[in-house]
Amino acid sequence: MNTTTHRAIVRDGTDVRVLERPTPRPGPGELLVAPEVAGLCGTDLQMLRGLRDDPAPVIGHEGIAVVVEAGPGTDASLAPGTRVVVNPTHPTDDSFLLGHGVDGLLQERVLLPAAAVGGGLVIPLQATPEPELAALLEPLAVVRYALSALAADRPGTLLVHGDGTIGHLAVRAARYWLGPSVRVLQVHHTEAGRAWSADRAVAADHLLLHGDDNAGVIREVAGSEPLAVLLATPRDATLDCLTSTLATGVAAMTVDLLGGLPPGASTPCLPGADLAGIRAANRAGLPEPPHVTTLTATTGGTVRLLGHRGVGNGHLRAAAEELTHHPERYREVVTHTADLTEAARIMAHLARRGDRVVDGRRLVKLAVRVHPPRHALEA
Repeated sequence: MNTTTHRAIVRDGTDVRVLERPTPRPGPGELLVAPEVAGLCGTDLQMLRGLRDDPAPVIGHEGIAVVVEAGPGTDASLAPGTRVVVNPTHPTDDSFLLGHGVDGLLQERVLLPAAAVGGGLVIPLQATPEPELAALLEPLAVVRYALSALAADRPGTLLVHGDGTIGHLAVRAARYWLGPSVRVLQVHHTEAGRAWSADRAVAADHLLLHGDDNAGVIREVAGSEPLAVLLATPRDATLDCLTSTLATGVAAMTVDLLGGLPPGASTPCLPGADLAGIRAANRAGLPEPPHVTTLTATTGGTVRLLGHRGVGNGHLRAAAEELTHHPERYREVVTHTADLTEAARIMAHLARRGDRVVDGRRLVKLAVRVHPPRHALEA
């Protein structure tokens, strides 16, 4: 019997601890990988706080890893020693959702099932970002997906709702993926979030606060050009932000419902619209181009709606290239770094609190350095 163990951050309710777990050996078509750096995201926080019922005790779907052992029948491009990124969302198989339905990257060894490996979700990296920036690879891929979809309408203005990781990455990537002349507005959830943005080297052209009367500013900045809207919001805030955006009366806008939606979500501005269905129509980069629904809002104007779950492999590769070649654009988004032990303390702290302040500083992105296990696995 294999008694080799590795360390993992394991959650049980709001209790978060580093525990020793048995290290599995890969079977046919499977891979054993060693995460190097993993990130903590907004959906992870929702799981820690009991707002989602995802079953995986080990979370984490952002980061990079190295192949440790390959099971029989795996492709030669995934040989031991290969640095990889794992696409966390399978386009057709609901049984694989990394860090949600199956154990994630916040541990020293991860067994990747044959469904994920054979489905092409383990991607060898040609470009490798700085270690801490690896925590931004998957969220920047999400931004790449969103902005490439929004770019189809040639918007003159990007309106970003949200001041978490996705929102801040979108602000930094907007002019490189939407065009150098695009104007950017960012709506923040709190005054503390707006103050944090105002103190950064890179910031949106207009820093707004949710709850203020922002309609006039948005109409003035957008002018007669199409408005692109990215709802980088938690599920309990998406509908409110969508409704307030539609109420601005901008004549033509395209809205990406990136944030989650509560069951049966609807807005009186778009009567009868199946918002959850629209968001779910695009998954893991398919179809290409993405499905977009065109509607007329009761507030006036034409609204093009889309959403997506997960990203395509091409989005991950593009994000890796961007982070590798232009790290200066994104370094300040990683506000905290930690090893497994310290990360468990931070996660337990966040699980018990409703804010994102850790050690007196606003947490935007936590990058976890996953150290090699104390018991080396013989490949």
